[in-house]
Amino acid sequence: MPSAKIYYDSDADLSLLTGQKIVFLGFGNQGAAQAQNLRDSGIPNEDILIANREDSYAEDAKAKGFLVEHDFKKAASVADVLFLLIPDQVQPGVFNAIAVHMKPTSTIVIASGYNVFFKLLECKPEQNVVMVAPRMIGSSVRSLYQKGKGFPCFVSVEQNGTGNALAIALAIARVIGATKAGAIASSAREETAMDLLAEQALWPNIIMLFREAFNVLQEAGCSDEALCYEMWMSKEPAEIFERAAEDGFIKQLKHHSIVSQYGQLSGANALDGVQAREHFKHILNNQILNGVFCRHLSSIESKLEVQGPENPLEALYEKAEQTELGRAEKRVRSRLADLLAGAKE
Repeated sequence: MPSAKIYYDSDADLSLLTGQKIVFLGFGNQGAAQAQNLRDSGIPNEDILIANREDSYAEDAKAKGFLVEHDFKKAASVADVLFLLIPDQVQPGVFNAIAVHMKPTSTIVIASGYNVFFKLLECKPEQNVVMVAPRMIGSSVRSLYQKGKGFPCFVSVEQNGTGNALAIALAIARVIGATKAGAIASSAREETAMDLLAEQALWPNIIMLFREAFNVLQEAGCSDEALCYEMWMSKEPAEIFERAAEDGFIKQLKHHSIVSQYGQLSGANALDGVQAREHFKHILNNQILNGVFCRHLSSIESKLEVQGPENPLEALYEKAEQTELGRAEKRVRSRLADLLAGAKE
């Protein structure tokens, strides 16, 4: 496969944002971080508008010195650039209600490819639709910017209505701090495929493997406390993934004992992965890319907002918590509440 193009600060023309009204639809995890980074990059405060309903997020925006508009239609009507940073499942309902009020040549910025890939947003053909998608949580986007460091980010043009959508996307990526370390050329399709496959195939299998390993070791006589701490509550898995990010997925193994290194590598090499690969292909092609999951999620969206057993997500949590792993962890956390509280201090 060819290598992706990587864009840096020198590729971005910040003059494209001069005099532009930039609206953030949402001031949550990403919205708060990106709006502050943008302002600290020299975009005048009066050119930034936060569109948010009257809640704690709006109060936070005001406390940080931003102008706030509670009327989404009014905010959309003045936007030259609109950051769409509200949760995926509510984006179509909110955006499509205000889309008609937007300028015909405005730029819509997404941080997730989901709704664009599945064509759920009603954008005008003259508009730009670009993806500027940091690959980490908002608090890290903010803290790394403040330290003068960059962060991994995907950039793409999904609709080039004005003819200079890429240049605008790169300017946006630079003012939020993404081009300092290099913003990677991607697409809504690629971002959606990777994101959903991790959520619907990779992590479900990891959860299943932990669950079944827990069951086998418990049957072998291991205690709840020993298992919970050995498998995850010690935070060793988190440390392993941090090392993998820093040193490499394979090279991080050198931080383990010789016994551990030999056991992990010999065990991994003995597994051919054919069944897992076919399972991943099935999920990708027959559940994600063909829109089956998207249509299913849309069909239950209203139920996800209710409280109680009618909410299918709460039902899934209840089922997961009734596994032996779930019940054991609840017992351990109840018995060792003081120890766990001390570990957090």
